[in-house]
Amino acid sequence: MKIKIKKLKENAKLPKSHHPGDVGMDLYSMEEYTIKPGERHYFYHGFALEFPEGYAGIIKDKSSISKAGLHTMGGVFDAGFRGEYNTLLVNHSNEPYTVEVGDKVSQLVIFPVALAELEEVEELSESSRGMGGFGSTGRK
Repeated sequence: MKIKIKKLKENAKLPKSHHPGDVGMDLYSMEEYTIKPGERHYFYHGFALEFPEGYAGIIKDKSSISKAGLHTMGGVFDAGFRGEYNTLLVNHSNEPYTVEVGDKVSQLVIFPVALAELEEVEELSESSRGMGGFGSTGRK
């Protein structure tokens, strides 16, 4: 699948997969910033994408920084979005974490998605799970 990419900032490092078959493309920081415990910060990437309707760009964690307690928040980019891509990171650890210019902060995965049309009804069909939610299958 070919995806159009436009560099919005001269110093932007474009997304990159590092191994054949990798689905995630690494996204890089354009700034140095220290995220304090409990803090959130947007890292902008300096590019915009164009891909077909029926797909979405999803920002996911990098295992290398998730080990330090950082996590991505939000991160769903629709096919019609033409703005600058960004990553919102939150620091769930008790220690500050410094991101340097050029560090990998997240990864972008392009997913096919169902474009749903909702139909309001009075009742839903029965299922084996029913209304069972969190913990409904027990611990063992």
